[in-house]
Parts: sequence; C-alpha cells; structure tokens
Amino acid sequence: MADRTNIAVGIRISTDIEHRPAPYRARVRWWDPTTKRRQSLSEGKNSEEEAQEWLQAIVQAAQAGLTPSTATMTLAEYGEANMDLALRGLELKTLDPYLAGWRKRVVPALGHLAVRLITNGVVDRTVQNWIADEHSRSTVKNTIAVLVRIMEQAVRDGIITVNPARVTGWQKLYKQAEDELRNPRALALPDWDSLVQLADALVAASHDQYRGWGDVVVFAACTAARIGEVSGCRVQDIDTDQWIWTVRRQTTPAPGSLTDKGTKGKRSRKVPIIEEIRPLVAQRILSAGSDPDARLFTGPRGGRISTAVLRDATHWDDVISRLGYEHLRRIAGHGSLMTTQRYLHPDVPKITAAGAALSAHLSAVRAPRSLPSPIVMTR
Repeated sequence: MADRTNIAVGIRISTDIEHRPAPYRARVRWWDPTTKRRQSLSEGKNSEEEAQEWLQAIVQAAQAGLTPSTATMTLAEYGEANMDLALRGLELKTLDPYLAGWRKRVVPALGHLAVRLITNGVVDRTVQNWIADEHSRSTVKNTIAVLVRIMEQAVRDGIITVNPARVTGWQKLYKQAEDELRNPRALALPDWDSLVQLADALVAASHDQYRGWGDVVVFAACTAARIGEVSGCRVQDIDTDQWIWTVRRQTTPAPGSLTDKGTKGKRSRKVPIIEEIRPLVAQRILSAGSDPDARLFTGPRGGRISTAVLRDATHWDDVISRLGYEHLRRIAGHGSLMTTQRYLHPDVPKITAAGAALSAHLSAVRAPRSLPSPIVMTR
C-alpha cells in the first residue's frame, strides 16, 4: 500500500512509502530539469517515522531547487564532481597535499556518508582519529582544509546551511599526545577497580548490554593496544603457552566499510597478556570455536569493531563524562607508538617480565574482581 503525495515546489517531486513489516521503502520520483527525464530514488528504513524523515529532507531540498540525487549524494560522489570548483585558485604546490588528504583520509573515513548527514560531531571524531593515528600536524591541517573547501561548496550549492568542517581546538590534542610521551601514567586510570567500573558502565549503556564491549576495553587497556588492533586480533595470534599476543594487523576505515591491514610500520610486535585478563582471553578463544582465523573480539552481530563503532554503541562520551574520565575521549590508543614501545622489548623473557610487573602492580593496588573464573585451555 502506497501513500502518495504530489508536491509542487522548486522541483516537482512525488513521494510515497511502501508499507512493509520492515524495512519500509521510501521512494521519491521527479523530473530532472536538465535531462527532462523521469528519475526515481528509494531507500529502506527501519520504521515509518524514519522513512517520513528521509522524505521530508528530500522535500526541503527540492524547495531549495536541489534534485533528490544531489540532496542524497555521498561526500565521495560530491567531492569527485566538484573538486575542481572547490579547489579553484590554489597553487599547484598546495593541490598535491590537499588531494592526498582527500584520497587517503577523508574518503575512507567520511566518503560513504551523505553530505547533508555530516555534522560537527562527526568531523570532530574523525579529526581525533587522524591525530590518534599519528598523522603530523601539517597532514591533518591539509586534510581538514580540503574537507572545509568541499563542504563550503556544498553550502553554496544549498545542500547544507553551515559548514561542519570548520572545527577548532584540534591542535590542542597534539599537546595531549606530547604529554603521553612525557608522562603516560598521568592519563591512565588510577587502578583496576576503575577499569572494571568503566567496562561495566559501557556495557550497561549499550544496546542489550553486550558484554563484549567491556571485554574490548579491558583487553585494550591491559595491552596498551588500539581498538583497531584489538579488532584485528585473531585466535592464532594468541600464544596461550607463554601468554603473548603477536599484533599483526589492525582494522581501519575503508570507503563505506571497515577493512584489515598491517600494523603501523608494517611490523608485528609482541605484547604480554597479564594474568588478570587471561580468563577473559581464554573465554573469548573458546567462544570463537575451532577456526584459528576467527576474530577474538567482534560486535554483537559478529562484525568488525572500530573506535567509532565502540563509541556509538556504548555512548562512550556520555559514560566517561559521568565517571569523570574526559581525558579518555580518544579511546585506548597512544598518541605515538613510542609510548607503547617504551614498555615492549624484543625478546620473550623481557616481554613476560614486563607483563609480570604490571600484574604485580595491579595485585598490590587491589585484587581484581568481576572477571570470569580461570578456564583450563586445551589444544
């Protein structure tokens, strides 16, 4: 059953919603003023309310003279179509770093999003991720600059009203990274109980209270690993005889999805798995089954996880603010590999000794709680 409404606006369009149990199919049709041909566009939505919101956004764009195809264009599509116009007037020596920033960082992180859906918050988090990935100030500056120009063109075209890429304060994050290098403990959680409290709070705030989110945070905190590296961890990467994790890959954004690639510097490294999290790791291995290539940590539906996925699923910003841990906004990752490498050594005895020292420190502060009982591993 379709609900049709003809709308006489800047561009004449008609809308309808095909009512299904799920998804609801929202559809719009219009005459393209340039080609004079009948066009149509549709999207599936989880509810009738979402379908109506999508159609309303199309109607508002049509009132401003935008075709539905332009109003729903992704950032990657819009940038490709308007790059020359957005970068007009720049010197050749400036074009190369701008275009590299667009190709290597903007498109993988934001290219799949519709231009009108890119908000200040989305850009803020993306810039933080670029900084956490250890890109230099000049690299991030050039990447933001090209994004600003593209979004400014979208303002001129009437797709959006305010440029969300004009972010401020991002350079202060580099000072935090420098602070980590000088004194990483100043930004750490005070004790084991605080870590458990954080993990439990994130689980409680997530949909269906998925325990895996807490496991990810505890594992990342106790291994000094990035969320992308935790996501890339496979069963075969864990040596349960010596309790060492060989970090070989990381999950990173790709156009419209997530993908796995090698670690930074293309070199693997070995990280001790301290006694306190061995039961957790053992349980994850058993849950993964017999496939050695299975991921140790996944989302509730078995998919890859990322910083953005974890943040959104657990309402990270709200939780850490409530607990007074605002300095954790970048989520479990050092500003420089030097911070992590300061605790890592090339041979197994030293790696094991480093893990034992951390375990002894945690035990001296307070005995751990709220983790599964030890599990006997069999191979």
